[in-house]
Amino acid sequence: MLTKDDQVIRWLLKEDQPSIKYLTLRELLGKTQNDSEVKHAKENVTKIGWAKDILEKQAPEGHWVRERSLFQPKYTATFWMILILSDLGLTKEEPRADKAAQLWMNHSQTKDGGFGMTGNAKEGHLCITGNTARALVKLGYEDHPKTRSAFRWLVENQAEKGGWSCWNFGGRHAGRDLDSWEPLSAFAVYPRQKWTRSMKLAVERAAEFYLERELHILPKGERYGPWYRFHYPNHYYYDLLVGLNVMAALGYSNDKRLGFALSLLKKKRRSDGRWNLDAINPDPESGQARSDKEHPRKASIHFALETPRKPSKMITLTALKVLNRIEQG
Repeated sequence: MLTKDDQVIRWLLKEDQPSIKYLTLRELLGKTQNDSEVKHAKENVTKIGWAKDILEKQAPEGHWVRERSLFQPKYTATFWMILILSDLGLTKEEPRADKAAQLWMNHSQTKDGGFGMTGNAKEGHLCITGNTARALVKLGYEDHPKTRSAFRWLVENQAEKGGWSCWNFGGRHAGRDLDSWEPLSAFAVYPRQKWTRSMKLAVERAAEFYLERELHILPKGERYGPWYRFHYPNHYYYDLLVGLNVMAALGYSNDKRLGFALSLLKKKRRSDGRWNLDAINPDPESGQARSDKEHPRKASIHFALETPRKPSKMITLTALKVLNRIEQG
C-alpha cells in the first residue's frame, strides 16, 4: 500500500506538468541529468503544460506584451515571464528562453552594474537585481559578465548591518526589510565555489538578520497577514515559505529559529499530504492590492499557474524540498 508521501510524489510525477516532474526527479528524488526519465521530462517541458503556454505567447522578437517596456505591465511582461520560466526548469538551451534573457540583460542593466526597469535608470533596483541574478543563474548564465556584475552590486548595496531594503534602492544606509529576500535567493542558487569572501560575509550577515527575526517578526512584534499565506508566482513578494526555502537552500536548516516557520508549514499540510496555493500575488491584504483598487487604470495584472485555495504542485514541491533539507540537516 502506498504511503501518503508516495501518493504525493506520484501526483507530482504526472505527465500533465513535465516541469514539475522534471524538478521532482532532480530536486526531490536526486536523479541525474543523464537519467532517462529526467531526459524525457526535460524534453517535454516546452511541449506540454505551463512553460509551453507561456512560450506560445512570446513575440518573435523575444518579449511578452510590450516591446518598449519589458517590466510593465506587472505581472505579465517579459521580466516576470523570465522569472517563471527559470523556476520551471528552463535554461538558455531553449532558444526562446535565451532570447528573452539576452533581451532583458541588454535592455535593463544599469550603469552601476545592477538592474532596473530600464537601463536608463540612474542606479540598480534591489528587488529587480536580486530576482534577475537568481533567474540568470538558474537559466545557466552564472558566468556571464552581467550576472557577475549583479552579484557584486548586491554585495556593495547591502545595508551596513546586513540585510537589504527595496525602499531606498538597496542603498547601504537604507533600513533592512524582511520583504527584501531576493538577494539571498540569488546567492542560494549561485555555486558556492564562485562566492568571494565578501559574498560569504554578506550572506552570513543577511541570514542572521532573518533568523534573529524567526523569518516573520516585525520590529514592534506585529504580524503581517500575507507572510503567513503561501503564494506563487512570488514576483517580489515575501512569505514564510519563501523564507524557509531560501534559508534551507543556504544551509541553515538546523537553526532552531526556523521553528515557528516550520510549524506553520507542517500545520498547513493537507490530510492528503499536499499543500494549497493560499493566494496569488499581490495578496488581497497587501499594499499593492489596495493601490490597485484605488487606481484601477494602473492596476497590476494577476498572473497564476494554479487556482488559489486548491492543491498546488508548485507549493507542494517547494514545501517537500524544504522538509527534505531539514531532514538531511
